Amino acid sequence: MIGTHPRAESKALDDLLRPLMILTTTTGVVDAISFVGLERVFTANMTGNVVFLGFALGGAEGLSMQRSLAALTAFAIGAMLAGLVTNRPVIRTQKRQLAFGAGTEAALLAVAAVIAVGQTRQLSSSLAYALIVLTALAMGVRNAVVRKLGVADLTTTVLTLTITGLAGDAPFVGGQGTRSGRKALSIALMLIGALIGTMLFLNWGFTVPLALSAVLASTVVVATVRS
Repeated sequence: MIGTHPRAESKALDDLLRPLMILTTTTGVVDAISFVGLERVFTANMTGNVVFLGFALGGAEGLSMQRSLAALTAFAIGAMLAGLVTNRPVIRTQKRQLAFGAGTEAALLAVAAVIAVGQTRQLSSSLAYALIVLTALAMGVRNAVVRKLGVADLTTTVLTLTITGLAGDAPFVGGQGTRSGRKALSIALMLIGALIGTMLFLNWGFTVPLALSAVLASTVVVATVRS
């Protein structure tokens, strides 16, 4: 965005807020599916998988190093693919990058929803790994794109720094309260996404929450293209 007027740059970033908030909600749904349905693995929040690997290596029971490693590997591959695409001149505008990231995410989540049709909560090992890989790939692509967009306090997947900023910059501790609204909203939306994802999974299995995630990502594509 070199050479753009500050107001134009601010407007462009503001235009990204709603789509990124929708993707934040999607994160809650996806991690609910993976953690609750795929035996304690995260496919959006990679910090959790690194910690799970440490727990498993330390002898903790009920954790799968293989599934955590599969999620980490697929996520990294997704991020690399996104970097390969978004570093090309033809897609260097922010809206094109966001449309690419959300569109790829929607497609991968839709495939995951289709292959999970008719499955109960007890999946075969091969199908479970397929869902882990597809959802982690989707999240890797999206995270690489969101990182490149660089919208402050909106990573869409990690809330640690968001919560830190919200608390540490609160006016009653002498802070400025900068962007406190978007910080609080992103926390609330991920919580809501996790709640909805868990309820849908417990009542209808994998397909419905995966389909919802795909629809939310598709909504971001449509909104970005139309704007």
